[in-house]
Amino acid sequence: MKFIQSEKNPLPSFTSKKIIFIICAILCALPVVSSPVALIIGFIVAQIIGNPYEIQSRKFSGILLKFAVVGLGFGMNIFSAIKAGKEGIIFTIISIISLMFLGYLLTKFFKIEKVTGYLISAGTAICGGSAIAAIVPITNAKPNQISVALAVVFTLNSIALLIFPALGHLFNLSQHDFGLWCAIAIHDTSSVVGAASKYGEEALQVATTVKLARALWIIPLSFLTLLFFKNSASKISIPWFIGLFLVAICINTYVPFVHKISPFIISLSKAALTLTLFLIGTSLSFKMMKNIGFKPLLMAILLWFFIGIGSLVMIMKFG
Repeated sequence: MKFIQSEKNPLPSFTSKKIIFIICAILCALPVVSSPVALIIGFIVAQIIGNPYEIQSRKFSGILLKFAVVGLGFGMNIFSAIKAGKEGIIFTIISIISLMFLGYLLTKFFKIEKVTGYLISAGTAICGGSAIAAIVPITNAKPNQISVALAVVFTLNSIALLIFPALGHLFNLSQHDFGLWCAIAIHDTSSVVGAASKYGEEALQVATTVKLARALWIIPLSFLTLLFFKNSASKISIPWFIGLFLVAICINTYVPFVHKISPFIISLSKAALTLTLFLIGTSLSFKMMKNIGFKPLLMAILLWFFIGIGSLVMIMKFG
């Protein structure tokens, strides 16, 4: 392995960076590495050698996440999924409406750009990067506005993945209540599933079902965005993979022989999820965090605290 030597800062060559990156990625796909650890490894790799496959990682992580979510459906029962979805719908409606309204007020109060504030609010209210990506064409957001919104949401999202399981044990939450809390209070689907899988199987099933039901709110949000930004020319993005997730649940419920291979599919799905979180970790850097700006970061933190604490109180009282 060749290295470019420098008296001040010896750095690996580009080829060496690729090799190190691939080894870390393979390690994170193994069962011995948990979701939070994979995220940390990705973050450390990003700081030391960077990501030599930055563009490919972005595309591949999105595909991997969809594969992981659909695969996890083979470990669920349709009746349990419907029950979890019904239980989470009231929390979902209240939290989305209140977060979007609070986001609007904070955008005005901090005098943040309208589009940036809206993207941060939508990412916090529904499903992180997926919601932001869905409404970007409608808002005609500029590259810097998209970068700020994604950076702040993914940063807080990553912190949530690391601290939520510990907080769940601290507050002695049941598997069901923790899964519900994850689905409402954590931004992105990847970290919701990662945190819930760390807590337990029941938490994973509740969190995945409620979060994907929540993700469907991208559709009405897109219509609202069309009216808010008066843009009738844009197309609305529909998360079709959620339909495949429901098909997987139905197959697992009504086709008994699938149970023989479902453990294998679930194992592959969890490996894909862990690898996804590694790739997300490699997209985080101190430079990216510096570019966020104080006001958008403060706004995002306030929204996150509001939904995190508010939903926890509601779940502990009424869940």
